[in-house]
Amino acid sequence: MVTLVDEYREAGRYKVEFNVGQTISLSSGVYIYKLTAGSFTSSKKMMVIK
Repeated sequence: MVTLVDEYREAGRYKVEFNVGQTISLSSGVYIYKLTAGSFTSSKKMMVIK
């Protein structure tokens, strides 16, 4: 598991880059990621293609 951001932020738009290979080594495939903010949680799919 990788945590990209773990800090309080004011409401707004933010961009976080996730560079596969620099952070961790992932194989090509479909991964599920989870966004959590307060009591809100959303899971989505992410496709990694090498």
